[in-house]
Amino acid sequence: MSWRSWTGSTLAVLAVCVLVPLGAGGCGTGEARAGAVSPSPVGKVLDGTDGSGRHLREVATKDAPEVGVEVTPDAAGGWDVRLTPRHFRFSPSGAAHRAVPGRGLARLFVDGRPVTGLRTPGYHLPGRLVPHGTHHVTARLYADDGTVWAVHGRPVESTADITASGAESGTEPDTDS
Repeated sequence: MSWRSWTGSTLAVLAVCVLVPLGAGGCGTGEARAGAVSPSPVGKVLDGTDGSGRHLREVATKDAPEVGVEVTPDAAGGWDVRLTPRHFRFSPSGAAHRAVPGRGLARLFVDGRPVTGLRTPGYHLPGRLVPHGTHHVTARLYADDGTVWAVHGRPVESTADITASGAESGTEPDTDS
């Protein structure tokens, strides 16, 4: 047996000895329980939920995702929403349904009602969703498995208060006094 064939065989055996146990540990039936949150090494899934019933995924404060929200009136009607994420990246559409540190999407709420899911930092909020008066626009961060990123048991979110006079929503203000 030549030295070359012996080392090649040894390396192949070592590779099998290392890879087989790793692969076997990751194998499963491929079946998921309906409504179950996939296990992940990212944070800890809590029993608590957000207002929409999604479980919270607790992560440490250090390097936890954060989001800021800014809402400005659009000259053409409606509102421009701009999110400023920190320690967070938006996942592309079709991303795997599993939690990855600092990845996912934001959900936008107006006065607690869901409006849309965002995979980009910008959104045009139609004026019809923000009638005359003061409103709360909230952006909340979610992992790709549907859990809500949380710190100290509270969802990672940010809220901007806006006041619509009627011009932004494309409606005339009430002039009856």
